[in-house]
Amino acid sequence: MKGQLFRTFVQSAKAGCLLRLAPTPSGYLHTGNALNFVLNWLTARSTNSRLLLRIDDLDAERKRPEYVQDVFDSLDWLGLDWDEGPRSPGDFENNWSQHLRIPLYHKQLEQLRDTGLLFACRKSRSELAHFAGEYPAAFREQGLSLDEQDVSWRIKTPPDFPLPDFVVRRRDGLPAYQIASMADDIFFGVTHIIRGMDLEPSTQAQQWLASCINNDNFLKIKFLHHPLLLDSSGEKLSKSAGSTSLQAMRAAGGKPEKVFQQCAIALGLPSEGINSAQGLLERFDGLMV
Repeated sequence: MKGQLFRTFVQSAKAGCLLRLAPTPSGYLHTGNALNFVLNWLTARSTNSRLLLRIDDLDAERKRPEYVQDVFDSLDWLGLDWDEGPRSPGDFENNWSQHLRIPLYHKQLEQLRDTGLLFACRKSRSELAHFAGEYPAAFREQGLSLDEQDVSWRIKTPPDFPLPDFVVRRRDGLPAYQIASMADDIFFGVTHIIRGMDLEPSTQAQQWLASCINNDNFLKIKFLHHPLLLDSSGEKLSKSAGSTSLQAMRAAGGKPEKVFQQCAIALGLPSEGINSAQGLLERFDGLMV
């Protein structure tokens, strides 16, 4: 990531803006997640903006209590604070879980339904696997009603869209990720989002949804997509209990200095002597003056 690109993004944030951390409790967080957390925290703290912790737990099948706990343990280990959101796993479950906002997501789905762009789909993953990520236009006409059981809802997208005709409601009736994420960002009033480059297609999908329902608040959000940290084989890091997980680092008695030094290097800053979030913030603030 170009340091100047990040500085320009930071300069667009003002006091009162809102950024967010949005981990998914589907595995132990890794150093790539930590990089994203630090970049969001750095932006918020250097501009007197606010930072929201939003844990995306709509996918109950992959959620585990230990993964929720890992979010709080990791933030504590990194020394990162936040202004809004849950303070503990119990507070999260009782007051902040996405399952408490499902009616909000269904309201967004109904607005999309009114556009006439949704269609019902009963094609399985194995049936769609033959099309290498494309969604054949012919599948838009399956003769199914949106009100039938065991159908997903898909939205018609423009030609050459990165996520063609993506799912907005799952076959089990739950809102899909793109809907929940967009609806939450609108609900909480997020103004700036820093995400990994792997989520650029999701950003475009959510902007498409917002344009379909004429939601200018979401369309005004400023986005920055940062490069991903890769493993020794050049692959994207995955959530696991392996050596790149923050949980494994903590268990081995490790300190987070390496994370902050990686962040400094990503921003084009000297990494020597940086061993904490505050140290990175001071060096970054000195560059911004």
